[in-house]
Amino acid sequence: MLSAEGLHFRAAFFASIRQFFVSHDFLEVDTPLLSPVILPEANIVPVSAGEQFLQTSPELYMKRLLARGHHRLFQICPCFRSEEQGRLHLQEFKMLEWYHLNKNYDQLMQDCKELICFLAAALKKQFPAVCHSLDLAVWQKITVAEAFAQYVPVSLEKAIQNDTFDELLVEYVEPQLGIDGPVFLIDYPAQMASLAKLKADDQTVAERFELYINGIEIANGFSELTDAGEQRMRFREEITRLSWDTSMPERFLDELDEIDEAAGIAMGLDRLLMLFMAKTHIDEVQSFAPKER
Repeated sequence: MLSAEGLHFRAAFFASIRQFFVSHDFLEVDTPLLSPVILPEANIVPVSAGEQFLQTSPELYMKRLLARGHHRLFQICPCFRSEEQGRLHLQEFKMLEWYHLNKNYDQLMQDCKELICFLAAALKKQFPAVCHSLDLAVWQKITVAEAFAQYVPVSLEKAIQNDTFDELLVEYVEPQLGIDGPVFLIDYPAQMASLAKLKADDQTVAERFELYINGIEIANGFSELTDAGEQRMRFREEITRLSWDTSMPERFLDELDEIDEAAGIAMGLDRLLMLFMAKTHIDEVQSFAPKER
């Protein structure tokens, strides 16, 4: 459980995030926590609630708002994922998502840099005794292909073929990233980015990135796939790999073609708060950790 000072720090953390996005002309929205259907992603197991699901992400509804012409949106909300509990995982956690119309993943990476530097300055000013000074002077990028060649004893092609990509990424790549400053791991294999747009000059990779600080994944963003036909085919492939039952998100697909170009990102706020408070376990930055409930 957080101390009184920790609770004030947590509140200032969320307030500063809102201040950043409002000052950049983003509209704060809230979307349903319960939904009869969620986006099928094979590596995410949802929490069911009767005949519906608790959201694993607000992505579905935020993109539907984009389709209705809203240009800049953000949301801070609870998300729920089953089978996730550990030093860096909670079944219930706080997510920040934001979306731009007419932008790509390059803009999202710039957003990340500006947001985290803004938070560091704001929190350090308010809580100099609590805020850990992260090394934010140098921001780097490395492609997934480069990371596998540098850190993994198995080729990227073999990892994809053997369906061990995620396992090898966690074991060999992630601990190396963000140690000397934030790192964007960019250009994921197309097979590992079911919701992302493929690169125009290389259809084997997608315009997707993850942000790492101190070996911890903080955010996952991409240029959005906005072709409903292509997205339907990718969802069909994902559904064949699911360990749970779902149906095709038809309303989402019906509205997707209304979006021309867009980019969106999900950031794990509990993990980011851990870094700012120099904590080692995600439970340490909760008002009530699971074991205290």
